[in-house]
Amino acid sequence: MNNQNEVLSVNQLAEETNGMEAALRPSSLEEFVGQDKLKENLRIFIEAARTRAEALDHCLFYSPPGLGKTTLANILAKEMGVNIKTTSGPVLARPGDLAAMLTTELSEGDILFVDEIHRLNPAVEEALYPAMEDFTFFINTGKGAGSTTLKLAVPKFTLVGATTRSGLLTGPLRDRFGIVFNLGFYEIKEITDILARSARLLNIAADRAGLAELAKRSRGTPRIANRLLRRARDFAQVKGNGVITQEIAVTAMNSLDIDNEGLDSVDKRILEALIDRFGGGPVGVENLAIAVSEAVDTLTDAIEPYLIKAGFIARTPRGRVATKKAYDHLGRKHGEGLLF
Repeated sequence: MNNQNEVLSVNQLAEETNGMEAALRPSSLEEFVGQDKLKENLRIFIEAARTRAEALDHCLFYSPPGLGKTTLANILAKEMGVNIKTTSGPVLARPGDLAAMLTTELSEGDILFVDEIHRLNPAVEEALYPAMEDFTFFINTGKGAGSTTLKLAVPKFTLVGATTRSGLLTGPLRDRFGIVFNLGFYEIKEITDILARSARLLNIAADRAGLAELAKRSRGTPRIANRLLRRARDFAQVKGNGVITQEIAVTAMNSLDIDNEGLDSVDKRILEALIDRFGGGPVGVENLAIAVSEAVDTLTDAIEPYLIKAGFIARTPRGRVATKKAYDHLGRKHGEGLLF
């Protein structure tokens, strides 16, 4: 009975967290902070499609996690005045799964949002091509000589794909997207503005200096920034007067082992392994992942992009290399480190 209660509590916590994240998501391009060039272009594409009374062209968003791909998909649906159906690449295991979604769950102009679209089953991807181009779906019935192919008409929909690994998309799939955007990391001022909005929605007391301190340590990622805001609120309530000041923010981040560059213990472990175990590199990503006991996908998708953007790691044809900034940040002399 206790185990059931524990499982229920974990599920309830997950639902509350997901609900809180959903509540913080902007619902319009006007509310969406950052990515200015992307927003400017999207406004034009949306206005043009609405003027012609057509479905928006298929869109592909790619970036590291937490930069707003899902949020933008939902904003597109609201701006276009249509419904959105959300799924993910691994969920669409068979062409039949896709057929049911396209023919029964979508209406004219609706959006089908596929997260992790790079993980689509090849058979599903092949079946998706005519649906994207001609709004036609072909499905095979039966096996062997008695098999037949049914041709189904699907509503004129908009496919919005999101991926953290655009390099894994096949050329034929990528080429079928008319609108392709790469979401970049956010500036500190933009993250501060996002945090100010989140604090207002969550009724969290904070001053601008406190929010800027959190923004500086959020790796240019809104999802991380909002998580840090909630943790700083806890410190403000227990160790302060309920207001997130710069002092409280610094105390909270230091306690969570997040330094002023936004690096946490995992990031530092990666840099230390790169310098101490591989002499600063170059080293292949597989060997680096093994050295720090992290999955290769986690390293390449979630951790490495910021370390490269912030200038701590460089990619070379021979592998990853620690930069001078990494040595300086860890207090090492450039060239220190021992190979195996």
